[in-house]
Amino acid sequence: MIETRLLHYFLAVARELNITKAAQTLFISQSTLSRQMMDLESQLGKQLFIRGKRSIELTEDGVFLRNRAQEIMKLLENTETALHTDAEHLSGDIFIGCGETVGMDMIAGLLAGFHRDYPDVKLHTYSGDADAIMDRIDKGLSDMGLLLGPVRQEKYDYLNLHQKDVYGLLMPKDCVLAGQNTINIDQLKTLPMILADQTFSGHQDLDWFGEDALNVVATYNLIYNATYLVEHGIGYALCLDRLVNTMGRNLVFRPISPELSVGLYMVTKKYQTFSPAAKVFYERLKAFTTAVGSET
Repeated sequence: MIETRLLHYFLAVARELNITKAAQTLFISQSTLSRQMMDLESQLGKQLFIRGKRSIELTEDGVFLRNRAQEIMKLLENTETALHTDAEHLSGDIFIGCGETVGMDMIAGLLAGFHRDYPDVKLHTYSGDADAIMDRIDKGLSDMGLLLGPVRQEKYDYLNLHQKDVYGLLMPKDCVLAGQNTINIDQLKTLPMILADQTFSGHQDLDWFGEDALNVVATYNLIYNATYLVEHGIGYALCLDRLVNTMGRNLVFRPISPELSVGLYMVTKKYQTFSPAAKVFYERLKAFTTAVGSET
């Protein structure tokens, strides 16, 4: 088993790409660090570095270890912080992965109230698509993830937020379709479409029509850059309402008819063991959604 001390040394070398500079940051001798890195390579049976006269490069195995070591060290840091937290004085960190959705407004409101009650808890959000967020949940880098759903995997638990996001079509303001108040779903089959990667990823119930039924000319994981593809006439983007500010741009948004919508869920790993701070927030979120659900 690799010692965390060696991972710490390795990350310093991977960052500096120079043994001398890395040794200086670690306050150890160059010869000691060189020997430790050779021992690490011997232990793993892999070459981690390509050593030059003035600098070094990471091999493919070195890059892999760097990425995994960063995740391990972050997880250890989060664990240590959580264990130092006591019930009377809540502190620590909460890590939330967030898909692009206006449902984040509701989550932010709850986080604001939570922050007022527990000002020593640091809040960390990570924006990404469903694949990126679920990967972070799997690795323990995010406590929970706000996603369109439900996600088609049984290793997760889902907290229904009793909200929905509505899909529509983002298009140039000067195109013919912009004259319509709504876009019929059958019209999508005749258009060059720009779709979110996750639409056909198989993780979520978003495949209202088969991929082969559409002329997909481009994909995106987050909508912002895709708006420029739309403005330049490359295609029409299927996206969520209220995510794109069309003011002052050659863009308009039109809803789909009949309505295409998806529910919002807070996703966690099954049998998740939360840090004290994350547990308190999640329980508060559950109480809020239960109250909202009873009203609908």
